[in-house]
Amino acid sequence: MDIRVNDKLVMKKQHPCGTKEMLVLRAGMDFRLRCIGCGREFMIPRLKFEKYIKQVIRQEQEKAGESHV
Repeated sequence: MDIRVNDKLVMKKQHPCGTKEMLVLRAGMDFRLRCIGCGREFMIPRLKFEKYIKQVIRQEQEKAGESHV
């Protein structure tokens, strides 16, 4: 799965604060993520993490969506 730094991820399960969106701060064998809702940062191994991803939102996609408005 191709996940890059600054991608927003929509997860299958909620973070304890109630949001499902995470921001990727570091990608590799481990991921460093920041919860969009509460700002908590945490690391999680790639093998465990890839199962929880529902959708990947790239910054290019966001910029392309805003230009049509």
